[in-house]
Amino acid sequence: MSFILGLPISLWLLALFVAGAVVGSLANLGIYQLGWNCRAVSPWSRPAAGTPARRWWDRLPVAGWLGLRREAGLHGRGFWLRPMLLELLVGVGLPLLYWWEIVAAGLTGLDPAQLKPDVMTLLHHQYVAHVVLLSFMWVASWIDLDEKTIPDTVTVPGTLAALALMAIWPSSLLPDVRTALNGRVYIYFVIPTSPNNLQPWLPPAWTGLPALALGLGCYALWCVALLPRSWYPRHGYRRAWQLFLARLVRQRSTYVILAVGLVGAAAITGAWKWGLMHWCGLLSALVGLAIGGGIVWIVRVLGSSVLGREAMGFGDVTLMAMIGAMLGWQAAVLIFFLAPLLGIVVGLVGWAVCGQREIPYGPFLCLAAMTTIVGWAPLWRHFQPAFALGWWLLAVLAACLAMIVVLLPLVRAILSLFRRR
Repeated sequence: MSFILGLPISLWLLALFVAGAVVGSLANLGIYQLGWNCRAVSPWSRPAAGTPARRWWDRLPVAGWLGLRREAGLHGRGFWLRPMLLELLVGVGLPLLYWWEIVAAGLTGLDPAQLKPDVMTLLHHQYVAHVVLLSFMWVASWIDLDEKTIPDTVTVPGTLAALALMAIWPSSLLPDVRTALNGRVYIYFVIPTSPNNLQPWLPPAWTGLPALALGLGCYALWCVALLPRSWYPRHGYRRAWQLFLARLVRQRSTYVILAVGLVGAAAITGAWKWGLMHWCGLLSALVGLAIGGGIVWIVRVLGSSVLGREAMGFGDVTLMAMIGAMLGWQAAVLIFFLAPLLGIVVGLVGWAVCGQREIPYGPFLCLAAMTTIVGWAPLWRHFQPAFALGWWLLAVLAACLAMIVVLLPLVRAILSLFRRR
């Protein structure tokens, strides 16, 4: 590892550009194959009937799209421009992110010259985790822009990858930089109780059965959320329950999710017995999964009640669960409040320029997540006093949501008044 880290930075950035272009090519495959409207646009997909076979150089990232222009009659004029630019953007983005997180130590906010080699290794773990997250978010965002939906085939594998990474590499957690009274700087990791109960002096309760029950409960909540749901109370609650259970039994996805739940529960129990640090990383991801997805789920239900229609898709819930699993619940809370601000700015511009009133929310969650990663050091320093409240902060959030429930009748009345006018 020391030999690899000792390579010139120019070679690193060049290699990451090539790797980024390859990742962008695979992301294009996911964008065109995992959406509801599958299209044989990617050079890695099976060509459509009546088109010549793909050549090996068609699969070259970025440059291969110049040869694929011959399929313009099938996919539309200029169809190749967007995927080529997307691959180029990912190719440029990975070296830039590496420079920020590793060379400039932007996640820590410290002077990179003062960081020891073991710290640099941990920063590489975080970089790999963020590249994985950004790849899944990239695919989810463009599918959401194209089809106004985020498929579970993107967010479910992304969530499982996040849980696995946090268990194998607990150092992939976001850094928590603290300065001691003697002036020495320590780098910890953001765990569910951060900034309280700092590592390595974790509370003994982390190894107990209540901690295992908490982790299994968070995972079970996610699995239940993925189950197919249909609720039709028009003919009474008894009939609604009968239809609900009948659909659960009939759907094949129910048994797939059940298998994922059982295997995942066994893996979580294994990580609990594996070692304290591995369990710490996995539990942090599980709590982030539950809180990140749970907040958006509650807002979705409340917003739908106010508007009388679906406020946001359930894909936004699973997307936020994936983000929370990778970044932790503290970052998920920041993203939850930052995404609407970004959405308002972009939405107003879109409404003024194009007259577009409905925009997908998933890309703004992803943009807020990227902003949180890049600006983590100042954000964490600024909001540490709030997060020092620990679980009381979640109680405050719950109280705010309860106030929304109380104000729902007033909001409905105001909306109905405007509709009459």
